[in-house]
Amino acid sequence: MSSRKLIIWLGEGLEEDSLALGGKGANLNKLVKLGVPVPPGFVVTSWAFDYFMESNGLKDKVISTIRELVREGRPEEYEEASKAIKSLLLNAEVPKDLVDEIAKAYAELSRRANLSAVPVAVRSSATAEDLRTASFAGQQDTYLNVVGVEEVIRRVKDVWASTYSARALAYRDEHGIPHERSSMAVVVQKLVNARSAGVMFTINPVTGSEDEVVIESSWGLGEAVVGGEVTPDRWIVNKSDLSIRDKYISRKTLMVVRDSAGLTKEVEVPQDLAVKPSLSDEEVVKLARIGIELEKVYGYPLDIEWTLDADTGEVYVVQVRPETVHSAGKAKRVEGGAAGGRVVVKGMAASPGVAVGRARICLTLEDARSKMGKGDILVTKMTNPDWVPYMKIASAIVTDEGGMTSHAAIVSRELGIPAIVGTGNATSVLRDGEVYTVDATHGVIYEGEVEGVKAESKAQAAQAVTTQAGDIILHIYR
Repeated sequence: MSSRKLIIWLGEGLEEDSLALGGKGANLNKLVKLGVPVPPGFVVTSWAFDYFMESNGLKDKVISTIRELVREGRPEEYEEASKAIKSLLLNAEVPKDLVDEIAKAYAELSRRANLSAVPVAVRSSATAEDLRTASFAGQQDTYLNVVGVEEVIRRVKDVWASTYSARALAYRDEHGIPHERSSMAVVVQKLVNARSAGVMFTINPVTGSEDEVVIESSWGLGEAVVGGEVTPDRWIVNKSDLSIRDKYISRKTLMVVRDSAGLTKEVEVPQDLAVKPSLSDEEVVKLARIGIELEKVYGYPLDIEWTLDADTGEVYVVQVRPETVHSAGKAKRVEGGAAGGRVVVKGMAASPGVAVGRARICLTLEDARSKMGKGDILVTKMTNPDWVPYMKIASAIVTDEGGMTSHAAIVSRELGIPAIVGTGNATSVLRDGEVYTVDATHGVIYEGEVEGVKAESKAQAAQAVTTQAGDIILHIYR
């Protein structure tokens, strides 16, 4: 191996190390240098990934597999290619000197935490991730509560393999990112014992208002919020005076917590916490202030993941990336919406627009493969990044759970797809095969086709920077 660094500690990376740190790693490295509270950790660099790939002769095999199996860009082609490529990577050996470097860094992180084996979060940091024009949100894997050096190395390999997940392959093609240029760094950080966690935007991600900070939060680890598994609490804060303009406290049914077995698990939210705000007003203002200050440093609107330590009350920033729709000029120009039909479902407008289609109930990706057709509606409990290949051919998304800052909502806005989230009952109210009008500008779904909507939705699609095929997706996950 050359003199290129295999491991770089957060806060010690230099300007020339940015590519090696990946999008997430470079941003976290910058935050540490700015004095922002960030959980301590290190990055297994993209050079380490390249070293692993070259040592096993995998680069050419990966590209030839993609060219052989992905011909028409259909979701099942991406899934077949991903399965073959992941098998290649997971069965390859990590070079011994790289294993030793990772083990040494993990031992040092554990020592600094005064633990024999510190629980860590192992997260992707792709070199194409967190661009201002494409968030790459959720396209690679994250593993929480990883304990022990062998488990850390295993999860590092899993993250490397997720470089070629079906959704990542499709996402790169959608945004014109060559697979040959894709590499992967891996961030390894001490896992915060989260009381609450969530996402903050320093711009209203739906309306584009630059005068507002939007914060979404729920109990426990933040994966439930970013993954759309819960409908989170939401606050909208005025930037000018830090006053809370709007507050929505949801009924929170589940939370993700650490498991003693070295994993995470979903548990029911205790009854006394279900409708209790997951943040105090003071904590909301503290978060908003952090977001505003970071936006000043970066110079553009941000998408920030954060967590609140149950032990110390400290707020930690665990990810910063650009807001990729309004600040990049990709937002749809949508005026008005549908009107005149019978409203059957209401939810949160997460990506504006109007569309019409037939509902198809899909519990799994297999269901989506067998049922989805152009113009159909897929009905779901929550969105998940695994569905990105199907989202690409959709014109709207509706879910029972999730908030405006979930990864799937972010991707919907990037693709210009109307999306309604957090309806609470779409999966039980909407009927398979029936026609509905989805008005994602106002967060309502009408029975049947509302007069004039088809022409309106076509006009809106023509205005969108990214146009999609005419499907409506609402899917069930879990």
